[in-house]
Amino acid sequence: MKIVITGGLGFVGNQVARHLAKAFPHAAITAIGRTISPLDSKIFQDLEYLSSDLTKGRDSFSWLKGVDCVFHVAAKAGIGGKFDDYNLANFEATRDLLDASKKFGVKQFIYTSTPSVVFNTQNIQNGDESLPYLNSPVSPYAFTKAKAEKIVLEAHSPKKFQTISLRPHLVWGKDDPHLLPRILAKHRQKKLRIIGDGQNMMDVTHVSNVAHAHICAFQAMLQNQDFGGKAYFIGQNEPVQIWSWLNEIFKNLQLPNLTQKISFRNAHSIGFVMEKIWGLAQLTTDPPMTRFVASQLAHDHWFSNKAAEQDIGYYPIICMQEAMDKTLPWLRTL
Repeated sequence: MKIVITGGLGFVGNQVARHLAKAFPHAAITAIGRTISPLDSKIFQDLEYLSSDLTKGRDSFSWLKGVDCVFHVAAKAGIGGKFDDYNLANFEATRDLLDASKKFGVKQFIYTSTPSVVFNTQNIQNGDESLPYLNSPVSPYAFTKAKAEKIVLEAHSPKKFQTISLRPHLVWGKDDPHLLPRILAKHRQKKLRIIGDGQNMMDVTHVSNVAHAHICAFQAMLQNQDFGGKAYFIGQNEPVQIWSWLNEIFKNLQLPNLTQKISFRNAHSIGFVMEKIWGLAQLTTDPPMTRFVASQLAHDHWFSNKAAEQDIGYYPIICMQEAMDKTLPWLRTL
């Protein structure tokens, strides 16, 4: 069995690779990435690495020859930058990878998506897969991921080309390059504020559970060649009051409690202004605030795992307390 993982040296992709190596010890696993000289710590025994730019078009995917399954984890994440850059990396690259996968006879295609594809700037409580896609490009990342997810699911062909999409929410854990390190940096700089009333609930999903969900999806596809064509939310089954959860982390790291607040309305207005400034100046960095981020940080958004439990047998393999115990020692080094 040959398996490739795009973004295979990234935070989620590398954990998927490690879980795959344990679940399928005789599989040949190749990580795909753009880095020419990757960190040795990311390449474990028997993991091959190949440098390839997914945005170069479908003719650049000759490495798919003989591959059985593709885990497409690579994506451009962020809240700033040009829409065209997100569209190229998230939609066009996925489209070309899908086409090339079918051309080379790949059997399974597992896409790592995000719950942001359905976020509608309103509270979502115990949301399920019937939620409609967002229809506004207010978040280039979420909008282009939604476009890509649609074509992935539409490409499903029973017994010929199985596709599935997984939507893990706010992935965290040791070596997380985005979520908690950025929050801690802002808090230390005294630039972090509670947005809204601070009572909103969110899913935060440990990376081990996210990787496990990918294995569950692959096993379900191997067991039933008709299975696929659907998206699934992946969470912990333990939504947290996000600002209280962060304050508990701050306490464990001997950092001051966060109490300063800003109303959602004011944060949303600031986000609008920041978007305009960054757009006019053509800045590629992430602005301090956007309308989409303000909406996410001020509203409930947590989701049901019921469909994933029923269809792919996914259940979290570590609980929130164990996940925190595993992550805190690393956070203390930041």
